[in-house]
Amino acid sequence: MGKATHIEHHPLAPQSLSTSAIFGVCFGVMVMFGTATAIAYKCYKRQLAKNAQNRLSSAIKKGLKESNNGNLKKTSSARKVIMKSKATSPTYPSSGEHIGGSLAERGQSSGSGTSGGGGGPLPSQFDPGHVKAEYSIENEKDGATPEKDECMREKHEDDLKTQHLGTLHFSTEYDSQKNALLVTILQASELPPRDPSIGGCDPYIKLQLLPEKKHKCKTRVLRKTLNPVYDETFTFYGISYNQLAGITLHFVVLSFDRFSRDEIIGEVVYPLSSVDLSQKEVSLCKDITPRHLKFRTQGRGELLVSLSYQPAANRLTVVVLKARNLPKMDVTGLSDPYVKIYLLYNGQRIAKKKTHVKKRTLNPVFNESFLFDVPYNEGLHSISLEFLLLDFDRMTKNEVIGRLEIGSRTTGQELHHWNEVLNCPRKQTAEWHKLKE
Repeated sequence: MGKATHIEHHPLAPQSLSTSAIFGVCFGVMVMFGTATAIAYKCYKRQLAKNAQNRLSSAIKKGLKESNNGNLKKTSSARKVIMKSKATSPTYPSSGEHIGGSLAERGQSSGSGTSGGGGGPLPSQFDPGHVKAEYSIENEKDGATPEKDECMREKHEDDLKTQHLGTLHFSTEYDSQKNALLVTILQASELPPRDPSIGGCDPYIKLQLLPEKKHKCKTRVLRKTLNPVYDETFTFYGISYNQLAGITLHFVVLSFDRFSRDEIIGEVVYPLSSVDLSQKEVSLCKDITPRHLKFRTQGRGELLVSLSYQPAANRLTVVVLKARNLPKMDVTGLSDPYVKIYLLYNGQRIAKKKTHVKKRTLNPVFNESFLFDVPYNEGLHSISLEFLLLDFDRMTKNEVIGRLEIGSRTTGQELHHWNEVLNCPRKQTAEWHKLKE
């Protein structure tokens, strides 16, 4: 007889797990793994942000150190020159006059630039104390006065008026069968040299039809000549005879430069309403005039900006709302404005933003918002904002209409606006500001 097998079940033996229990265990493990991953990723992002802030702060401090060393060298060398001129004789002969002339040239070049930082003209008699005062004012950012700027601007305009920039020879003709306007650029004569010590330039001419600015063309570049002969004809189709009276020819004469921006010699603006093209070709000869000379006496306009500071995020919100009463930068009587915004740390640019271009308007509405990260643990005491309002020009260099700086280093309305931002964090504060040269 076979033996019967008896299997005894121990009371503590493991029982089979249900499906719901297994699912619960797996879900708990996944939740724990996801939580750990999120915490690790957040710590990693925080470390990256801290490293970026540290790099920015070190770069700023390094740039400021180099800038201070350079300014110290310039100041010491300037003091040596001035002290030397004072020690020559009580009457201050030609050496002192030479220093005064160099300072006047430096003031003129800065006064005619885009961001208005130059001093004014020097008196006819040389005064070393006056030179020293002028030199210290020129090295200060806000040392210029409106009277000096106005005087320098008038002097610069007088120099441009007396300077001869040459003449442009061209002809116009209308083809009624093809509904086309023909403009022939014949030649330019007696152009000024780009470098007087070398002589000659590499001129070429750009042409566009105003006010639409849709038809644009240019001649070839002729090397090392002050009397270029082009004899190039440009045909503009789709223009009816009735449209001719509202069209203006805009010529811009430039000198080509392979290694930098081409230099503008001058321009010629000729409205076709002053010529009869119904009969035959008309030949014309016009003097080349300085570019935008007649716009210098106009006001710069105003800019409306809104600022807000978030201390927790260490960010500065800048909203460029609109501008009004801008000067007429184009011969059409309008402008194509846009705004560049720079974040300054102790006077040095560390970040830049810009708005879109608003076409053909003197009262643009931007309504664009920008965020700037303030350097780590710096606050707003060493921070300021610089606004540049420019006129966009596809053919030549964009021209600065006006400039504005808001910060702790400013005065008047700008400083009041900045103090409002400091005293009311997380609140948008908007004010109008007059643009300066």
